[in-house]
Amino acid sequence: MLVTAYLAFVVLLASCLGLELSRCRAKPSGRACSNPSFLRFQLDFYQVYFLALAADWLQAPYLYKLYQHYHFLEAQIAILYVCGLASTVLFGLVASSLVDWLGRKKSCVLFSLTYSLCCLTKLSRDYFVLLVGRALGGLSTALLFSAFEAWYIHEHLERHDFPTEWIPATFARAAFWNHVLAVAAGVAAEAVACWMGLGPVAPFVAAIPLLALAGALALHNWGENYDRQRAFSRTCAGGLRCLLSDRRVLLLGTIQALFESVIFIFVFLWTPVLDPHGAPLGIIFSSFMAASLLGSSLYRIATSKSPGQESPVESFIAFLLIELACGLYFPSMSFLRRKVIPETEQAGVLNWFRVPLHLLACLGLLVLHDSDRKTGTRNMFSICSAVMVMALLAVVGLFTVVRHDAELRVPSPTGEPYTPEL
Repeated sequence: MLVTAYLAFVVLLASCLGLELSRCRAKPSGRACSNPSFLRFQLDFYQVYFLALAADWLQAPYLYKLYQHYHFLEAQIAILYVCGLASTVLFGLVASSLVDWLGRKKSCVLFSLTYSLCCLTKLSRDYFVLLVGRALGGLSTALLFSAFEAWYIHEHLERHDFPTEWIPATFARAAFWNHVLAVAAGVAAEAVACWMGLGPVAPFVAAIPLLALAGALALHNWGENYDRQRAFSRTCAGGLRCLLSDRRVLLLGTIQALFESVIFIFVFLWTPVLDPHGAPLGIIFSSFMAASLLGSSLYRIATSKSPGQESPVESFIAFLLIELACGLYFPSMSFLRRKVIPETEQAGVLNWFRVPLHLLACLGLLVLHDSDRKTGTRNMFSICSAVMVMALLAVVGLFTVVRHDAELRVPSPTGEPYTPEL
């Protein structure tokens, strides 16, 4: 298993580098890339945002292992994961309103503080303290995926008056480097936890200086901005109306809930499946992220042109395929959400999307350990397969609805809509 993990990591990383290098050679530089003011502004944003992302990814490979190291039962670990997901749902519903009320810069600094506290709770073996840590992690996650983007968009449009069409370029580059940071974070986590012999709590301690630096840079370099506060009830009501009135949005939400709930369950399952076979968890995680990066690269190339449980190797390969699918899925969903959901209703609609998503994941984790471990894991993978089939049916339904919609066709390199041959 050890050799397989390192070999897969090297092969995936080499594949990603090859695809990205070939893509960069063929991609012409745009006007935005040569604008000095825009590049300085991007750098100010990336310095803080990438530190925050790196700290987040650094904690991922050894979370389950840490709880296991503290001798908690799998059912207890499942409850900790459910607590984290539930807090993400609850705080996610109010995150946009909180950010508007508090201010985007202050919210980013608050993220650094709450996530640092979350990391510090990992030093305790007390179950209640760890539950509090998971709740703080949910708040931090909600802020990470709302405050930073909101701050950037406001500064881009209102303070600097850069063209709106430059915004996707910033977040496309951020998405690429997010994958790169995730790959590097897995290797770093493996280094501090295993190679240096500091144990599974080490990655969480190592994340604290990154969070502190991110908060300090935001406090020193960023200006504060606010937005018109929209009542939480209006945000939810508007999102629900949009969800129910447009069949495309409803199908998109169904796909997201089904697919991403399986991903959340996978995040819980991969460690107990592979760890007993001596898998290097940090390298395994980096391989997953490299597979996801490869999927994203394939997506960009495609759009720019006309499990058995007995073998750990087979399980690892299956997990890599899941991450490859994630790399294809997330940029595709991002494109569809921008086209299908009105910008004014996106916050409310996405809040409604997340509710069934996290509920399905929580129910899956609770049911998982209601039976024998081996049988429960096998049954859960079977259920996840069925859920993915349902997601596929929803994809077919969405394709049927939008197949003649020219707005949803991916632009070709010449700027004309690209229609795949059927």
